[in-house]
Amino acid sequence: MNSEQQYIELYEQHRDLICRHSCQPMNAGREQAYADFCRQGFPTQKVERYKYTDIGKLFSPDFGLNLSRLTMPVDPYEAFRCDVPNLSTSLFFMINDAFHGTAQSMPEGVVIDSMQRHPDIVGRYYGRLAQTAADGVTALNTMLAQDGLLVYVPRGVQVGRAIQVINILKGGAAPAFMANRRVLIVVEDDAQVQLLFCDHAADDRHFMTTQVIEAFVGQRASLDLYCLEETHYKNVRVSNVYIDQQAQSHVTHNVITLHNGVTRNKLDLTLSGEGAECECYGCVIGDKEQHIDNNTLITHHATHCTSTQLYKYVLDERSTGAFAGKVLVEHGAQKTTSQMTNQNLCATPDAHIYTQPMLEIYADDVKCAHGSTVGQLNDQALFYMQQRGIPLAEARLLLEQAFATEVIDHIRMQPLRDRLHYLIEKRFRGELNKCEGCRLCR
Repeated sequence: MNSEQQYIELYEQHRDLICRHSCQPMNAGREQAYADFCRQGFPTQKVERYKYTDIGKLFSPDFGLNLSRLTMPVDPYEAFRCDVPNLSTSLFFMINDAFHGTAQSMPEGVVIDSMQRHPDIVGRYYGRLAQTAADGVTALNTMLAQDGLLVYVPRGVQVGRAIQVINILKGGAAPAFMANRRVLIVVEDDAQVQLLFCDHAADDRHFMTTQVIEAFVGQRASLDLYCLEETHYKNVRVSNVYIDQQAQSHVTHNVITLHNGVTRNKLDLTLSGEGAECECYGCVIGDKEQHIDNNTLITHHATHCTSTQLYKYVLDERSTGAFAGKVLVEHGAQKTTSQMTNQNLCATPDAHIYTQPMLEIYADDVKCAHGSTVGQLNDQALFYMQQRGIPLAEARLLLEQAFATEVIDHIRMQPLRDRLHYLIEKRFRGELNKCEGCRLCR
């Protein structure tokens, strides 16, 4: 049985159960997603945007799923102590793909809740950006996802306190477990919000996570979206993020991979309104046999838009990294400004990086540039530091940490920025196996 067939048969056998534990807006597109998945299956490495990761192989194990929506035996508020404390955030949890939260003080009209409890909002936006006909992973997620997180900020509301969502992977009896997580973010005109997603694993087992995030950012609105992954080497994460920006809006998207097994992140961002701006950053630290693949597509649809991309990788031992970024400037998108940079540090001869920055431009009044570098630690700098009494291992750590600092410094949440500097130092020292005080992983 190939990877696709087991999921096709799973859906055909349990479609009534899946729909019964979901809501109407999510069920509305389920059959179309099923048809699209049957037609295209998983993308192969012959597909340009998936050439560096064998998606079918990642999905081939026989994963268990919680289709009956059984409650997982964990109280995150009691057991979990995140490694990013004291941020003065509004804290919520996702257990696999299910929202777990309590009522908190929010500005009037702001919703942080399960999708199932707000079908009116979900029905207006769900599935508009994440097109199942264009991507097999998105089709699978849409076919199987039963709930998700809704973040809704109404017109003119500025959420002064950052929202932190801890995604906890908790398995059942199966040795391998799959979660299909869905997130819908709506930031209406003149609204503002900061979101921090932290991924953690509560069990020492093989997890597969598919995640689809759709974010609608209205005119003059602002969205800061930070994604931090601290799981373990048995975790596979395939995440597709879709963002649409209207005129004069601003989006910051920052994805940080500190600990993982195999990670595949895809970002599709469209600057639909005049004067929209986006900043996209990524920081990857890999060692052992880790694999991290970031793929971005920034589409300039309107005039006077600006996009900035900076992705940095530090790869050690036998880890593998990949970055493929494309900026598409469509006809009529004059006065576009775009800068894309990918910088990579391979600390050992066995570490590998694949890099592919691209520009596709159909307008003639633009300022666009892209660049990529691959290198090793500077021998002269190491020698200079050793001459001044710094041991070789410490010198290597300091250079690696300094290399990654530029991405972290673009984080606008000062407490998070300071904490990540500390976490990155711990990661390079090999100390970041689990969060301090976390009783889930003991």
